[in-house]
Amino acid sequence: MEHPRAGRPVFELEETRENAKIKVIGLGGGGSNAINRMMEARFSGVEFIVANTDSQALRASPAPIKLQLGARLTQGLGAGSDPEIGKNAALEDREQIKKLLEGADMVFVTAGLGGGTGTGSAPIVAATAKELGILTVAVVTKPFAFEGRRRAQQAEAGLTELRGVVDTLITIPNQRLLAVVDRGTPLVEAFRIADTVLLQAVQGISDLILVPGLINLDFADVRTIMAGMGMALMGTGVGKGEHRAVEAAQKAVASPLLDETSIDGARGILMNFTGGPDLSLHEVEEAARIVQDAGDEEAHIIFGAVIDPSLQDEVRITVIATGFTERKESSQPAGKVVDMARAPRSGSAPASGHWRRRMPADARAEGDMPSEEDLDVPAFLRRQAD
Repeated sequence: MEHPRAGRPVFELEETRENAKIKVIGLGGGGSNAINRMMEARFSGVEFIVANTDSQALRASPAPIKLQLGARLTQGLGAGSDPEIGKNAALEDREQIKKLLEGADMVFVTAGLGGGTGTGSAPIVAATAKELGILTVAVVTKPFAFEGRRRAQQAEAGLTELRGVVDTLITIPNQRLLAVVDRGTPLVEAFRIADTVLLQAVQGISDLILVPGLINLDFADVRTIMAGMGMALMGTGVGKGEHRAVEAAQKAVASPLLDETSIDGARGILMNFTGGPDLSLHEVEEAARIVQDAGDEEAHIIFGAVIDPSLQDEVRITVIATGFTERKESSQPAGKVVDMARAPRSGSAPASGHWRRRMPADARAEGDMPSEEDLDVPAFLRRQAD
């Protein structure tokens, strides 16, 4: 008797990993603080690593994987706000860094730029990840103006190095926190809000890969938009009521705390919609058109949708825009665009809504910034930026 399956082709599925493996490494004081915040928020599905030249700060971190950088060079006492020491410390332990990153499909490198460890080590860590063939995304903060000109210059130098060794670079200028927090917000809380923005950037991208959706986005989709694309803008928006999807899209395409004010000219756009069971196709089409119109007319757009039954009358949209060409010079008078967001309550994340206004160029002239010599930066701030 013929076997029931005789003559039929038999297919065997290859064993594959269910999800891409994502690692997040926090460098220096600022990067370590961001990792701590992510763990407090119970951000799951990724592997956390902290690396620091300051052994005392390293011991205090709850991260499951810790690496002391440059123990011979620094004796565990930190980089003294010198990026060159941070760089050499990372080079001293480059083989250890390589071992920790191996096996990852995607690595987020997070740091506070302007000090020593984060600024100096971030390009080394990112370059190591890229050499391993890992999709490498840096999410970094730039210092407050009051931290002095030297830190600002060091941060810009660090950004220049990072641009050459990462696939995608997202920058968050701490100075913009002044526009979105109450005047009475404690300094420690302001830094915590900056850490929350780092969390939102990393989680917003990771969730696109890790959270199953009605219309799924996978790691290959994210790689298409982010591999070798340089500077990026990530925005999130939340809308409620009759025009909730349109409202969310309008908020998402201009992000108050990131380093660009619009996605104009983006050649790669990844957008993810999250809504309740009542999310309609018409709503999605309207919102997607707003995002599409904001980017380059030839932009490569990838779209995903997740249904979350817990969302009542609410739509959330995450937009990642990459592949920016040189922005055209504005015909408007010289000035600086500042995004003004609704100030969040103490302890909350930055509000999504914002307004934009133009400041005269001379209102932020370099001469108006305090020099480093005029400042006595407290030790806890030095640790944050180190």
